[in-house]
Amino acid sequence: MLLTGSEGLKALTEAYADGYALPGFVAYNLETVQGIVAAAEAAPGRPVLIQAGSSAFRHSGPEPLMRLALDAAARSTARLGVHLDHSRDLDEITGCLAAGYTSVMVDGSHLPFAENVKLTKEAVHRARDHGAWVEAELGALPGDEDVSTNAEASTTAMTDPAQAADFVAETNVDALAVAVGNVHGFTTHEVHLDLARLSALHTAVPVPLVLHGASGLPTAELHGALSRGVAKVNVNAELRRAYLEAMITRLPSALPGSDVVSLWAAGRDAVTEAATRVITQLT
Repeated sequence: MLLTGSEGLKALTEAYADGYALPGFVAYNLETVQGIVAAAEAAPGRPVLIQAGSSAFRHSGPEPLMRLALDAAARSTARLGVHLDHSRDLDEITGCLAAGYTSVMVDGSHLPFAENVKLTKEAVHRARDHGAWVEAELGALPGDEDVSTNAEASTTAMTDPAQAADFVAETNVDALAVAVGNVHGFTTHEVHLDLARLSALHTAVPVPLVLHGASGLPTAELHGALSRGVAKVNVNAELRRAYLEAMITRLPSALPGSDVVSLWAAGRDAVTEAATRVITQLT
């Protein structure tokens, strides 16, 4: 079932109160959507977010992926929200809200503070008209959302707790993505979260926190984040890697007969397995 915006926000606040997190899984195509939905259906009762967002639209085009994610959520027995991830475009945000997205992330992290506030406030205003909840970002995460680039965490880009408190008060966002040593994608360098900073953010900010770049984090650090206000965790690289590795493994037997269906199925099933592991970690 496709959650309404208010149902999705209730699920987020319940996770926040109870010390677990909603997984936000990034989807690019039919097979990744199917894999995410299958994982959600294997964990009945646990809300899951299909993140069909800005970067994926460059591959699929907005409308096909939007409709695919929304239809899959509506037809499923699982509790699913559809979330626009990392959007910097108010028109794109409005289009997704009009299509039925239950939440959006407005990403003004690249902007000066005052401009980030202005962009985020307008996104919140538009989302309220559609009954959706809003995530914003303060601080900057190294790395690429779609390609693992061995990025290193930058201490200068980490989220400042006092500034975060002002940002949330001024924008009225429902959730805040923070930079606490996390990076987008896998890296050859060991990544550690600044849990002390995360504790300070949890104290300063009265809304659920969001952790991007969670792929590959040790379970102990992930659980440390959940106990410090993180109620939504984004996972992308882990699913991408599982998808590609499964297809590479299957390719030698599929290639002689041009069996693309078995190749796609292998990728889909690998996404399901990876997403299921993450859901288990976050509960």
